[in-house]
Amino acid sequence: MLAYLSQRLAMGLVTIFAATVAVTLLIHLVPGDPVQIMYAQSQGTTPEQLEEIRARLGLDQPIVVQYGHYLARLLQGDMGVTIRGEQPVFGLLMARLPNTLVLAFAAMLIAVVIGLPAGFWAAARRGGWTDTLIMMAAIGGVSIPHFWLGLLLLIWFSVDLGWLPVAGGGPMSLVLPALTLGLSNAAIVARMTRSAMIDVMEQDFVRTAHAKGLPKAVVEYRHVLRSGLIPIVTMMGLQFSYMMGGAIVVENIFAWNGIGRLAVEAIFQRDYPVIQGFILVFAATVVVVMFLLDLVYALVDPRIRRS
Repeated sequence: MLAYLSQRLAMGLVTIFAATVAVTLLIHLVPGDPVQIMYAQSQGTTPEQLEEIRARLGLDQPIVVQYGHYLARLLQGDMGVTIRGEQPVFGLLMARLPNTLVLAFAAMLIAVVIGLPAGFWAAARRGGWTDTLIMMAAIGGVSIPHFWLGLLLLIWFSVDLGWLPVAGGGPMSLVLPALTLGLSNAAIVARMTRSAMIDVMEQDFVRTAHAKGLPKAVVEYRHVLRSGLIPIVTMMGLQFSYMMGGAIVVENIFAWNGIGRLAVEAIFQRDYPVIQGFILVFAATVVVVMFLLDLVYALVDPRIRRS
């Protein structure tokens, strides 16, 4: 088991390294000079002063040299400073990361509470009108983009009804962004749960349990649900990583003060250190989630430990 986890950890570190290389190359391909954007509204800034600022920030050097300096600082625990304001990137990201994690966990809770029972109910009554209605609703939920659903919820519950705030950072302000992320992902959870449950229902041990005369409810909840949880747990880990990415759009719709909103602001300002730091934190979060998922998998399935 130790060798299995070590292999997964090494793959995670390689993933993080590849993410830093990719984002360094991509952000320099985006048109626009961050120094000119930062001083676009300033009067009297000469080209010589702009070149002096680029040299001070290291932006006048080749991409390979810039990445080498960034990697050297990163190995020492330093993510650099922002181009605008020269604030420490690590402190800026850590101040906003909890808000994004709270949003992702709240959305995951909504997705599980709605999607898991709906998928199990559809599987238990597959082929009937209940199954058809649930799957039609799931297809609709998967097809609706986050930004469109978020705007609809914003208009209904904030503008028309006035029940929830439009934006903010309090508990009530979390409801709409969590619903926006959670409802669309509940549809995915429902579809995956239905598929996993149907696969288990067709196994021989389930037929044997029915043949022994056990009540249908006992077979469904004690045998089918427990056996089908492994692929569902895997899917939930992947969905959490997907929610972290979807939070970028949702945070900007509802002005939620997370790292997704910070990343969009940094992209518009061409603030390279912030963008690099955001990708690094995002990749590290995904790697940690997947590593914990692999650990749970190894504990649940003895075949993985033996392999």
